[in-house]
Amino acid sequence: MRKKTLLRLFLACVVLGAVVAVFLLACFKGNAVRGEYELYVGSRSGYAAVEDSLMPHLKYRAAFRLYARRLDLEHTFKPGHYVLRPGMNVVEVARMLKLGLQTPVRISVNNVRTSAQLARKLARQIDADSASMMRALTSKELAAEVGFDSLTLFSMFIPDTYEVWWTITPEDFVRRMKREYDRFWTGERDARRARSGLSRLGVMTLASIVYEETRKTDEMPRIAGVYVNRLRRGIPLQADPTIKYAMQDFGLRRILYRHLKYPSPYNTYINKGLPPSPICMPGKNAIDAVLNFEEHDYLYFCARPTFDGYHNFARTLREHNANARAYSAELNRRKIR
Repeated sequence: MRKKTLLRLFLACVVLGAVVAVFLLACFKGNAVRGEYELYVGSRSGYAAVEDSLMPHLKYRAAFRLYARRLDLEHTFKPGHYVLRPGMNVVEVARMLKLGLQTPVRISVNNVRTSAQLARKLARQIDADSASMMRALTSKELAAEVGFDSLTLFSMFIPDTYEVWWTITPEDFVRRMKREYDRFWTGERDARRARSGLSRLGVMTLASIVYEETRKTDEMPRIAGVYVNRLRRGIPLQADPTIKYAMQDFGLRRILYRHLKYPSPYNTYINKGLPPSPICMPGKNAIDAVLNFEEHDYLYFCARPTFDGYHNFARTLREHNANARAYSAELNRRKIR
């Protein structure tokens, strides 16, 4: 009788052990993620904040905490952008944080006019504040390292969407953009550039003016051709967008005579040639428009009074003045001051 009791007790322990083993196996090796979730762990994040963000998206939280304690995760987790996916177990999630197994983020570099705007845009997309980003974008030493100066460094950024680590430093981001710049300037693009007689900086600067003049891709090569003609003849570009940039007044709706005298190296009404650096980050369509500028004999253009985004082109000042009067009259009619 005693042997039967012991046998039953032994079998019960075996069954209980098996149940516990299956349970623990499920806790540690089973699917622990409720649904796909992007976890951002900043370089200044504390472990308590990481846990607060992570736990609502995990099953088997006790198992995770137990394994995390074994890994000393509280003191060894790595900052980064992590993607939790269904099917991952607590071991994989904990090791991901321990080893810094990040997933890259896609960031957009476009549609900015100044380094300060670029710094703010990037600070919203990577783990860096705008102040540290701005220091990198204006650093003389870093600019020299990548072959620019702190004024022309802005011309190095090619607008596009890039994959980077979320924790990339501002300095390494600038170095990465230099590699993208070198990739962009292929032998074929440089060959097309030679047709205009412009340097790479010149192409980017002229493209920025073209981009600010129009968003109509089909018209960009013609506008680029006007400016190339004026550069070749030594005629000031007289580009209105450079006035807005010089004054740092991008909301200016109408350029008046008094604005044309604003003292600045970016004012192309009082200075011949191109401004010292781009007045915005041009789109690739504008860069290609400069590389493929249209050959013609136009020297002037003016926005159409129809306000359709296109321009009237002229070969003579007399033609241009007639176009300008028509546009000015429409501005007055619409009470645009």
